[in-house]
Amino acid sequence: MLPKRNRLKRKKDFEKVFKNGQGFRQRCLFLKIAKNDLKETRFGFVVSSKISKKAVLRNKTKRRLREIVKKKLNEIKKGLDGVLIALPGIEERSFEEIEKMVNKLFKKANILTTNDI
Repeated sequence: MLPKRNRLKRKKDFEKVFKNGQGFRQRCLFLKIAKNDLKETRFGFVVSSKISKKAVLRNKTKRRLREIVKKKLNEIKKGLDGVLIALPGIEERSFEEIEKMVNKLFKKANILTTNDI
C-alpha cells in the first residue's frame, strides 16, 4: 500500500489534476500529471466500471497499480500529483505487462529522476 502522504484522496485534488494536468497514454493506461506545492509526490487511481462490472477485478487492478507506483516512488520527481486511469483491456494483462506500461508512461512523462527503465 502507498504511504498516506503519497495518496491523492480528496475530490478537489483529483479535479485539479484533471483540469491542469498534462496527459500521457500507453495502450490501456492514461496518466495525468500536474505540479503541486508540496514536497511529496501523490498518486490517485481511477478504474471505472467499463473495465469490469465486478468490483473484485477493479480492486485487483487498483492494487496492482498501487504496488507498481510504490516500487517506483523513490525514483519519481518530488512535487507532482498524478492520476493513473485504467482503460479497458488492462484486466487481461499480467502484472509484468502493466509494470512495463507504467515504466514507459513515466519515462514518456519525464517524471523519473533516473534515465533507465
